[in-house]
Amino acid sequence: MKPTFLTYEKPILTVMAQADNPERVEELIDKALPDGAEAFGMQFCQMKGQYRNKDIYKRLFAYAKGKPVYVTNYRHANNTGKTDEQLAEELLELADCGATLCDVVGDFFDKQPDELAREEAAVKKQMALVDELHKRGAEVLISSHVLKFTPAERVLEISLEHQRRGADICKIVTGADTMEQQLENLKIINMLKEKLKIRFLFLAGGECRLLRRIGGEIGCCMYLCVEEYDALATPAQPLLTHVKAIRDHMSL
Repeated sequence: MKPTFLTYEKPILTVMAQADNPERVEELIDKALPDGAEAFGMQFCQMKGQYRNKDIYKRLFAYAKGKPVYVTNYRHANNTGKTDEQLAEELLELADCGATLCDVVGDFFDKQPDELAREEAAVKKQMALVDELHKRGAEVLISSHVLKFTPAERVLEISLEHQRRGADICKIVTGADTMEQQLENLKIINMLKEKLKIRFLFLAGGECRLLRRIGGEIGCCMYLCVEEYDALATPAQPLLTHVKAIRDHMSL
């Protein structure tokens, strides 16, 4: 059966393997599988240009040992200077090579501070990209990295737009710097569970990162975690061993 992010018994433990070369990605996979990794995330914006080709992509997807693979191709790092059209074409190539879940940034073709395109022409291009990714056998996540505390009403607006544009999974990253904001984010997860017809991943940065550790237990479809911390790992993402222990014990 083909790997998927859409069917699971527990929120999926997705280990983000950020590296600038394929050997490091494979090293992280080798370390994470015995620790219970259930999926992998590969952020190709971090990969050096000489490794950005179909042979490497197919090699890495096969190295995931049948686990689903989530791919991102954001504008930063080694993608700096590329157009959104170039990034979209590269996502299609990743889908052709076997990526399970492709991340379409919510402001592709119309850059916005909250990463949600507003121009109708850009929205239509996004929807066409989502359709094409689906045709190539990929699942699609639409992401908006707002990166600051965002009221529930705005979070709902963004998530419903992701859904309207054809996403299988909605991903929104906000923030929380106080306990009050963190508690509000917990309520937002419950709201998304009630209002959305698609799966979602709601995360927050800042000083309060509780969502990254218990979000899956109250509605989020997956955990984004790391096997170990290095120069390219995202510090806010918890260790796989830690979040697995939390998930497994909270499910008892």
